[in-house]
Parts: sequence; C-alpha cells; structure tokens
Amino acid sequence: MELKNLIIDIPNYPEQGVVFRDITPILNNPSAFKTVVDQLAAYAIMQKATVIVAPEARGFLFGPAVSYAANLRFVPVRKVGKLPRQVVREKYSYEYATNELEMHLDDLKPNDQILIVDDVLATGGTVQAICNLVKKVQATVVGLAFVVDLTYLNGKKDLGSYPIKTLIEY
Repeated sequence: MELKNLIIDIPNYPEQGVVFRDITPILNNPSAFKTVVDQLAAYAIMQKATVIVAPEARGFLFGPAVSYAANLRFVPVRKVGKLPRQVVREKYSYEYATNELEMHLDDLKPNDQILIVDDVLATGGTVQAICNLVKKVQATVVGLAFVVDLTYLNGKKDLGSYPIKTLIEY
C-alpha cells in the first residue's frame, strides 16, 4: 500500500504559501491505519522502547495506538494547563508560532526508554521540546517516529543524535 497516495495536499492552509499535508484519509482507511500503527510499533520494539510519548493533538491519533500494538505504556504531552498534577514544562518554536508543552512530572522514571511518536516532522521544534522534557525527568529517548517527514523544512538537522523512523517523505 502506498500511504503517500492517501495524503491530500491543501494549498495555503493554515496560511498563505503553506501546503498542509492532510493525513486524515489514512485514519479513514482501516488498512492504511493498521499499516502505519504496525510499522511504528515494530520500530518501538526494535528500539527497545518501554514507553510511547506523543504530543497533542495529532500525535494522539497515533501514539496510543502504537502503544497498544506494542504493549507499551503511553504518556501524553499536552499544551499548558491541560494536565491536573505537577508538571514539567518546555517552551518551543514551530512553523507558525511559539508555544509550551507539559508532561506530568511523575509519568516517566529514570530507567524508561522513550519512543516519541508524532504525525509530522516539520521544523523539529515540537519533538525537540519533548526530548527536553524527557531529559528533565532523566528518562532516555531511544528513537523518534513520524508518519510524515517534510524534508524541505529540514527538521532532522537538530535531531541528528536520535534514531529516526519516517514512513512518508516530502
């Protein structure tokens, strides 16, 4: 199955000059969604991950499914103010703005091996912030996994020390 054929390009969204890669047709195709989850779960197992970490919002579409398929724990990373317990926080920049992410302070332990799962690798700001959150709680990032890599934005350049798996490249 050629997953890239399912992605729909939306020009000038969310702003002029941007081509948005709409991955929702993958979610609407059970076979394609299963293919994505199975490939990312196999990578998690290969990297010897013990926990899947994913950011809201679209990372949540894949992270828990990969966690389930690989029989691993799942830890969410959320926007500020969405988590009820004590958190660690990290600021970051991405294509359109700056933001902050939070993770519960006690969700990861120092011996945890983390695979970060997200839908798209663009500039790398979001995933770098998550890596920093993982470091703050002394866990270890063993890999990064993305459904789509927008290679023209060069997001891998600052993530070179981490093993990276991408399923579709533009």
